[in-house]
Amino acid sequence: MSESQLEILAGRAGLAVDWVDANGSPQRVEHPVLQAVLAGLGLPADSAEAIETSLLNLQLEQQNKRLPPLLTADVGRGLDLTRYFHPHSQCVVHLETGGALDIQLDADAFLPGMIPVGYHRAQVDDQYFTLAVAPTRCYSMSDALDSQPPRAWGLSTQLYALKRDGDGGFGDTQALERFAKAAGERGADALAISPIHAMFSCDPHRYSPYSPSSRLFLNSLYAAPASVLGEVAMQRAVEACELADELHRLEQLPLIDWPAATAAKQRLLRQLYEDFQVGEQPLRDDFEHFRDSGGEALENHCRFEALQAQHVADQQSMDWRLWDEQWRDPNSPALLIFAQEQAHNIGYYAFCQWLIARCLAQAHKVAKGSGMAVGLIADLAVGADGGGSQAWCRQDELLSHLTVGAPPDLLNRQGQGWGISAFSPDGLKRNGFRAFIEMLRANFAHAGGLRIDHVMGLQRLWVIPLGAEPTQGVYLYYPVEDMLRLLALESVRHQAIVLGEDLGTVADGLREKLIERDILGMRVLLFEQDYGARFRPILDWPDNALATTSTHDLPTLNGWWLERDIDWNAKLGMIDAQTEAHWRENRQREREGLHVALSQDPQNFQDESTGAHQVLDASARFLGHTRAPLVLLPIEDALGLEEQPNLPGTVGSHPNWRRRLPIDSDTVLDVPGVARRLELLACARLQAQERDR
Repeated sequence: MSESQLEILAGRAGLAVDWVDANGSPQRVEHPVLQAVLAGLGLPADSAEAIETSLLNLQLEQQNKRLPPLLTADVGRGLDLTRYFHPHSQCVVHLETGGALDIQLDADAFLPGMIPVGYHRAQVDDQYFTLAVAPTRCYSMSDALDSQPPRAWGLSTQLYALKRDGDGGFGDTQALERFAKAAGERGADALAISPIHAMFSCDPHRYSPYSPSSRLFLNSLYAAPASVLGEVAMQRAVEACELADELHRLEQLPLIDWPAATAAKQRLLRQLYEDFQVGEQPLRDDFEHFRDSGGEALENHCRFEALQAQHVADQQSMDWRLWDEQWRDPNSPALLIFAQEQAHNIGYYAFCQWLIARCLAQAHKVAKGSGMAVGLIADLAVGADGGGSQAWCRQDELLSHLTVGAPPDLLNRQGQGWGISAFSPDGLKRNGFRAFIEMLRANFAHAGGLRIDHVMGLQRLWVIPLGAEPTQGVYLYYPVEDMLRLLALESVRHQAIVLGEDLGTVADGLREKLIERDILGMRVLLFEQDYGARFRPILDWPDNALATTSTHDLPTLNGWWLERDIDWNAKLGMIDAQTEAHWRENRQREREGLHVALSQDPQNFQDESTGAHQVLDASARFLGHTRAPLVLLPIEDALGLEEQPNLPGTVGSHPNWRRRLPIDSDTVLDVPGVARRLELLACARLQAQERDR
């Protein structure tokens, strides 16, 4: 087998044979890894003959001048069509707003940049394609606030962690409404929440919000049915199911019991659906309209839910990749028969999606009505489970036989494997970026902003063969310019800001691309230091990234100060005694460095004490004085909690995604320490705006 031919095939397939790690050291991918990943891309490479065949097929595909279904362009800039058409060809652009433009390609076969923003239908000769013309940048914080420079603040929270009486053991959209209203009334302009993507209804043990079944639909467990159907309908269903005692028990638990809470909520939703089918229902027309508008995507998701539940009931695998062939194809005749037989059950899953969509829309409306300029900021997971709904529905556009993760870096020496699948670059282009566009629209639908987890995935992703270690991966490149244009187009259409979580190994040039598109990066207080524990001064923080104290994958600020993250790593045997001692020694230097940075503000530490509460207050004021357009304070840090929501690298040994806030959502911001920190942050933001004008 020719190793050089293997590397040529990998390069043409978009894989990075050579790359640079987080330490700046050059790395080279081993050939067995390339072979395994190429197989996952549908390019066999296990022999010289297979490599030659895959190379030939790829070459023929790349030399093919077949016009793709969608091309993107920047408004005001020409589009190179030399690969597809002759110079001076005549083009007719049917505008989505009506009317048409007759345009001639120039002498270089470029389409002149005179077409407005939007999705248009273009015809050149006898060929048609969709032309997506993007604005030069996304909807920005300046747009949302209608002020320059923007110096806003907001809160971030895990939705499930919010608490209210009658929530059944975990946060829901009614708790979110109350929290958003309280935050808006105190001057917050944004509220960022954890992902609420659709999970696996038939498997309550899978509850990590970053490992969803589909990013096109929502987790119906978060619905607060009374917000849509009314309290009477809700109480009737609770009584019919005899759930009052169980719901009360679940609410008293110190940690969320997801299996039990899911079972109770699903019984309740089933009863509400059965009640909804009886008699005159004033909301039935709205439900039917929602279902019609959802089209094929909604129908297929609901069919998948029913089909997966059937397989589980029959004690078969819930992973569609292991199903009989007739069930692996969403368009198979057998599935059509199944859909007819299971019409009532499929209707239930549609009912659940309708409920959560209406509830989330109401929560965002409350957030905006409370005075927030942005409102809710949704969180977009980097991928979806390869055995889930989205991968089943969009098989040509998702890589269900590869998983996504991250190579070894400063925080994770063994790398990370997230157990989720990502888009296929070629599949996206073949299908006119359908899956990407519909995903953006679904997540912008009920939010004023979108946080893109691991935004580096727009340019490249670390892909790993199924069952392999995270170190056995390779970077796969994506059509980043096309994806950024589509993101800007949908952002402006929905008038929603875009935040990119750019923590970790970032490819050269990506941050510049994000800045150019007005996509805010992310700067975390705990990371803004050098190896000497010298923290970045206030005025050195950039004006093109949001600022925050911590994230869901990091220790809370108080937990960091008290070394709770080190305690957990030692307790679980994730570090040895020598490493633990080194970490604690380094943490002491970091605490001293943070104190020096926070002391730049003479208002901090006036009584010369440096307890955790003083650090929390000082950090809120410190971030408020930075030039960040948006500061997001995690509610855990506003409260001064010690435990973090998620400890990466653990599954059952740490209570990931199960912690609840200690106080109800409508009163938590009234706690003296919380109220003080929000006031410090709000005042600092006003002072920063005056300073930078």
